Amino acid sequence: MSIVIYIAVMAGVTYLIRMIPFTFFRKKIKSRFFRSFLYYIPYAVLSAMTLPAIFYSTGNMATAVIGTAAAVVLAFIDMPLIVVALSASAAAFIAGLII
Repeated sequence: MSIVIYIAVMAGVTYLIRMIPFTFFRKKIKSRFFRSFLYYIPYAVLSAMTLPAIFYSTGNMATAVIGTAAAVVLAFIDMPLIVVALSASAAAFIAGLII
């Protein structure tokens, strides 16, 4: 029974998060600063959620740093996302075998 309550609360929270901006901001936002701020919020939130998960996912900080470094280098040279993800995973895995 408690799982049903949890799901109902999460559905309500998700609905409110999506509905509240539509009720408060009926006109188009004209402020260049505020529009820019709202544009970058999803990237900031995604980074804030992902970065800790990266460093605690392997159980070893060294392998996480090696995998992250591989991902950053490959992303910097404009490799496709699948190549970056697979290479970073492989680098962390191989580092885990060696360390």
